[in-house]
Parts: sequence; C-alpha cells; structure tokens
Amino acid sequence: MEYKDIAFLGKKINENVSKVMIGREKTVDIVLAALIAGGHVLLEDMPGTGKTVLAKSLAKSMALAFSRIQFTPDLLPSDVTGISVYQPKEGNFEFKPGPVFTNVLLADEINRATPRTQSALLECMEEKQVTEGGVSRMLAAPFMVIATQNPVEIQGTFPLPEAQLDRFLVRLSMGYPTREESLAILNRFIQDQPLQKLESVADADEIRAAQKLYMQCRVSPVVMGYMVSLCDATRDENRVRLGTSPRGMLALMRLCQAYAALMGRDFVTPDDVKMMAVPALAHRIVMKSGFGGSADSVKFVQEVLNTVPAPTENEEVRG
Repeated sequence: MEYKDIAFLGKKINENVSKVMIGREKTVDIVLAALIAGGHVLLEDMPGTGKTVLAKSLAKSMALAFSRIQFTPDLLPSDVTGISVYQPKEGNFEFKPGPVFTNVLLADEINRATPRTQSALLECMEEKQVTEGGVSRMLAAPFMVIATQNPVEIQGTFPLPEAQLDRFLVRLSMGYPTREESLAILNRFIQDQPLQKLESVADADEIRAAQKLYMQCRVSPVVMGYMVSLCDATRDENRVRLGTSPRGMLALMRLCQAYAALMGRDFVTPDDVKMMAVPALAHRIVMKSGFGGSADSVKFVQEVLNTVPAPTENEEVRG
C-alpha cells in the first residue's frame, strides 16, 4: 500500500458514509485518521445529531464487526468485557466474551455508567486486550471505541475523569446541520432508510495496511518544533490547571501523520497541525475557571493557535 492508496481508501469510505450522513465529511476524515492511528473517539453533542448513525455507517462501510453498549448506572464491568462461567459438566470455567470483542464499539452515553464500569474500558483502549481471571485476551484488529455523551445534561451522570479522557485520541462535536443540510436530510429520509442499504467499500485488511504505513509519514524538525511550542503554550499556569501532557503531544503527532496520509501525502504540514490541534488537545486540558468545561478548553486552544507563530512556506517542512 502507498500513500495514494490510503487517500483513495479514505475518499471512498467518506463518499459511502455521505450516502447516509450529510455535511459531515470533515468529521469523517478526522474519525478515519483516529482509526488509522489506532485511537479512539469521543463524540460530545446533543441527542439526535447523528452520533450513532455515524458509528454504524463507518463500521458498515468497512465491513467491520460492530457492537453497541448502552451505558447505564447499573451496567457492570463484566457486561462490557465478558465473564467466566462455570461449566458443571466439564468442571471448569468458560469465558464468555463481552461486546468489546469487536472492531468498532459504540459506547453510547458513556458518562451514565459508574466510574467502576467506565474503568473497564481503560485496558481495552490502551492495551487492546481484556484481562479476566489472570488471563489476557487480545482484541480484534482494528479496534476502536466511539463513545458518546451529552455535554449539557448532568443529572444521573458520572463525568469522565481526566485519566480516561486522555485515552481518547480525539474529541469531536457533530453540531447542528445548516438549513440546506437539514432540507437535504428530510428529502433523503422521507421515503428511505439509507443506512439499511449501505454496503461496504473497504475491509479490515485495508485498514490494517494503512495502520502499518502511516507512521512512516515524515514530520520535519520544524513541524515538530511547532507542535512542541503549541503544547508548551497550553501549560499556562495562570489559566490552566492541567495542560497538554507528553501523551497528548504524541497523540497530536500521530493524528497529524494519519491525516496527512489520508490526504495522500508522506509528510505533515503546519496546516495539518492547526486542523488537528483542537480535536487532539482540547479535551486533555483542564481550565482553572471550572466553568464552561469543554467550550472553554476549545476556545483556549484556538487562542493558542492564534498566538503561536506557525512555520512559514520558506521554512523546510517536508523533512
């Protein structure tokens, strides 16, 4: 596989998802970049904006196994990862895999589960495995968690701790459609359910091949320096309680590499960094104000992007 093949892969998947979703091409590109980089996505938006449909459309487009968990306060960790059940006839325990043994896992309303159940996903997301009864079982490849949460409703919810937020490569907001997009949605769905007819245009082998190649995408010292400057600027002691960690800085680089590969390039540009900075960094930052939550951190990262000078065209960015 070459970089032009990754670009073609991303284009055909995006076009296929567009048969269901309208006006979400940029969001799909970022989710695909997260998938290629081996990361996970947190979709934070109002109910009914298409978060679940997006996850299903992506899984069907790539012929990937899909599982959905509706997170509730009474959900147990074993309901997520699986459990060993005693078999009297054989006289031993047999492991019953949970929904995480899939390719794309939709963790719907993840902040409605208790911290104990939320933490059941930590090993799955970081090590891509489940350990139960002293035995570690690897998850399928590729594996991606797409979690959703409502940013407004707080009654009966358990906010994700910073350590778990840090496990998500990106956080995205779908947003409301424009008037033209809304009319197109009504016309598309008036007599049809396009998700049910959606067919796959890619497979797991192509995704795995892209995951092996993207890390060879070059990041020049100049662009690396720009990333470091951005991350340093988010550690403003006067406004920020927690700034970007080294893990966040690495996440930004990996995401930029994957996005550049999706664009058919073998090198990362400053524009890639600008586009990926908010999705990769904002959810890892805790403001001292304590009010506004994600909105404040997004605004802060945007301010940092406007403050830190980007490399110019005259500087060497191809590496």
